[in-house]
Amino acid sequence: MVTIVTISKSGSKRSAVVFPKNQEVLSRLGENIQLARKRRKYTQTLISERTGLSRLTIRKIENGDPKVSLGHYVAVLGVLGLVEDLAKVASDDELGRKLQDIKLMSKQK
Repeated sequence: MVTIVTISKSGSKRSAVVFPKNQEVLSRLGENIQLARKRRKYTQTLISERTGLSRLTIRKIENGDPKVSLGHYVAVLGVLGLVEDLAKVASDDELGRKLQDIKLMSKQK
């Protein structure tokens, strides 16, 4: 599924383009969130109450819905005690370091 960006001057909602490979990652994230919730024996209702989000939004997060804001994902991760895991994303940028090293090596010549 590819979600198309829709922008209107009337202020209607926009959606990000999400390619199938990236949707798989979001789906895995949602599944991981759901498993973490169940391991803690938390209900969707409890998560909803603690975050102020609707149960429908909690369900969408657990399904990896790309239309749900990152802030909502963070709120749920916060309740689960996992929000710090988000800070690990891109912390080990192996490709970026390699590209930087190549550039540094070419300057030495």
